[in-house]
Amino acid sequence: MTASTPAARQPQPQPAEPRTAGPTGVTTAGRFHIPRPDLYFAIIVLAAYAGMAAVAAANNHAPDSMMLVAERALGGHLDAAGLQGATDTVNVGGHYYLALGPLQLIPYLPFAAVPAFQGVGRFIACLLFGVPAAWLSLPLARAYGAKGSSAFWIATFTAFGSLLFYISVFGDVYYLAQAEAFLALTLFLLEWAGRRRPAALGALLAFSFLARPTTVFAAVPFGLILLWHERARLLEGARVAVRFGLPVAAAIALYGWFNWVRFASPLESGYAISTLREPALEARRALGIFSIAQVPENVRLALLSGFGFVHGLPVPSPWGLSMLLVSPALVIAIWAGLRDRTAQLLWIATALVALPVFLYYGGGYSQYGFRYSLDFTPFLVALMAEGSRRWIGRPEKLLVVASVVSVVYGLMWGLSWHAG
Repeated sequence: MTASTPAARQPQPQPAEPRTAGPTGVTTAGRFHIPRPDLYFAIIVLAAYAGMAAVAAANNHAPDSMMLVAERALGGHLDAAGLQGATDTVNVGGHYYLALGPLQLIPYLPFAAVPAFQGVGRFIACLLFGVPAAWLSLPLARAYGAKGSSAFWIATFTAFGSLLFYISVFGDVYYLAQAEAFLALTLFLLEWAGRRRPAALGALLAFSFLARPTTVFAAVPFGLILLWHERARLLEGARVAVRFGLPVAAAIALYGWFNWVRFASPLESGYAISTLREPALEARRALGIFSIAQVPENVRLALLSGFGFVHGLPVPSPWGLSMLLVSPALVIAIWAGLRDRTAQLLWIATALVALPVFLYYGGGYSQYGFRYSLDFTPFLVALMAEGSRRWIGRPEKLLVVASVVSVVYGLMWGLSWHAG
């Protein structure tokens, strides 16, 4: 028997196990990992949104009407004498209230508590919802079928070529509601493409409803699908209905309570009785808060309204501008077709959410584009991703570039409009 050499007794090195990153970016070793292109996209979004908001805040950083309400709310009151004569103000026995929802008030409260932040608080509040919504557009595109560079093109459109960019940077309390709803619906669609937990889906729709009540209509098709999958199990179907519906019902009850405290009726949001300073809006409201008579004008604003020209330069109207001019890449959603069941579901949700938007008396004054379209834009983004496998290539990219150029032009116009 021969003695083994020292080299032979050395333990042989074992090959390291590869670490693979899953869809969430967490490696098997438990270390969080974000692909470098995704990180660059996130940094660009943050820099662009924050930079634009800083410029807008420098032009006009006075506290707005909602900040007055937030200050009063910290003391247990929802009225504010300083609101008298302001747009969308309701006079109830000498007390003045804003006809806005609870989710527009809540983000203001921390800033109202610190006088130094009251001027910029509204800008930060919009960014806190708009930036994450833009970030999540990339995983949203991938979740609905976009691969490789197509996902980045769709995310670029959502972050910079849709009105999400515009409403996230001007610190407007009306825009805040749309940023909140956009984020909630994006998270909702990601949950639907993933684990599809009824309670989570219901909670996200509840949040969206508290920001933009029109979005609650999306609960109908998605809720029916959840119940259909449990049609053979009655008890489980009942549990799914409760988990999905209870958060939405709670949000409706909260909104009703908020209305009752201010206007003595859970069904009165205040918009039917609020002060309006624009005669054109008063004339439209006289036709009915929600009415078929409102559809022609809203269709004109959403699809047909064009630029005016001053000294040869195109100038948008603050009453509205066609979605096809503002975000022409939205037409790529048509590529999704109607054969796929997911596409069918998304089209139905789009139509149901758009219905009250087009029946409503106001088109979103003041604005660039038709900002109420943001209520259903997340569904269209998912449809763009659904149809990305049919992309030709250059036409879709040109539409995205045109959308980005249009929105950036709108931002330049908005700086002067909001400063005034």
